[in-house]
Amino acid sequence: MVEDPSELYGQHRQQDVYAMGMLADQRPDIPVRYEELERDAIEAMSDRAAGYVAGGAGSEDTVTENRRSFANWRIVPRMGRDVSERDLHVDILGQTWDVPLMIAPLGIQTIIHEDGERATARAASDLTLPMSLSSVASYPMEDIAAELDETPKWFQLYWSSDWSITESFIERAADAGFDAIVVTVDVPILGWRERDIEQGYLPMLDGEGLANYFTDPAFRASLDVPPEENEDRAIQQFLDIFGDPTLTWDDLSDLCSMTELPVVVKGLLHPDDAELAIKHGADGVIVSNHGGRQVDGAIGALDALPGIADQIGDRVPVLFDSGVRSGADVVTALALGADAVGIGRPFAYGLALGGEDGVREVLTNIRADLDLTLSNAGQTTVTDLDRSLLREETIH
Repeated sequence: MVEDPSELYGQHRQQDVYAMGMLADQRPDIPVRYEELERDAIEAMSDRAAGYVAGGAGSEDTVTENRRSFANWRIVPRMGRDVSERDLHVDILGQTWDVPLMIAPLGIQTIIHEDGERATARAASDLTLPMSLSSVASYPMEDIAAELDETPKWFQLYWSSDWSITESFIERAADAGFDAIVVTVDVPILGWRERDIEQGYLPMLDGEGLANYFTDPAFRASLDVPPEENEDRAIQQFLDIFGDPTLTWDDLSDLCSMTELPVVVKGLLHPDDAELAIKHGADGVIVSNHGGRQVDGAIGALDALPGIADQIGDRVPVLFDSGVRSGADVVTALALGADAVGIGRPFAYGLALGGEDGVREVLTNIRADLDLTLSNAGQTTVTDLDRSLLREETIH
């Protein structure tokens, strides 16, 4: 249900926290500052899980660059404006979202917390916050769709080299009630992730994150015996068909023809690729460098956003993720041309520390920060944000 545009997320959150602190001497259970959130979550997870979630490609320069890119843009607040009511609603692919936020697809969440994607979906449903579910989820897509119920939900697709599995995933997502297909194009092959290499850790080899595959009729048909009878063989089959480095833009056209759902292409950093995505059928694009997990030394995702937003204009929605840590970051990304912003590692760290409650706390804080930053910058409507709110200060 869409909340009233005058909903004061920031003030209400502050009032709740301060009341609990002053009247009941109870502080928030989940750290509010990102640095402490990350530190505590890493301590709470196993070394392998922490490396998988926090790590990036190679030297992790791109993970760092994602944050440096935000430091290059400064908000210039304006005064003397009535900011008593704010409207955070956005219209994305025919749906109205309460706020311009989405839970970004993050796979294998049971290595973070035993409830995994179920906990995340429950928090998303409670907040009516859209969620994108990874192909490599720990629970079948139908189960997570049921948890989300009427909450906007997108299914993120890792394109299989076995097209029958790709088509089956798309059909299942439509039948389960997902509202869009997110095609991730920046993982033709897994990146060189040194933390995982050092620990020899790939959770899928333990059967983690393979629920969508093990329950899929096309995948099961490719096996001599069901996964329940020979999990090792099923895992090997997954490794054999996961991803397809031969894919081209022409293949995207074929994929779009498989479904009536909107198709959003995720993982773009070059304006020409965004143009090609639209030319070949994409209904939206997501500017992202996979949180710095694929190409060490790649540009920060935020550095790519203005050029892609300028190229795309108003033709299709432009979403953004990678490096977002706060509501202020969301305001910056919106001002640079994003229509909505994906939250990744912060919610994962909340999941590690408190399951469903932890995810809810982190996302509630980011939403509150977004609302307060918007108002204190002299703005009232997220859809009116543009680069006039920002000043560029190149520091590297």
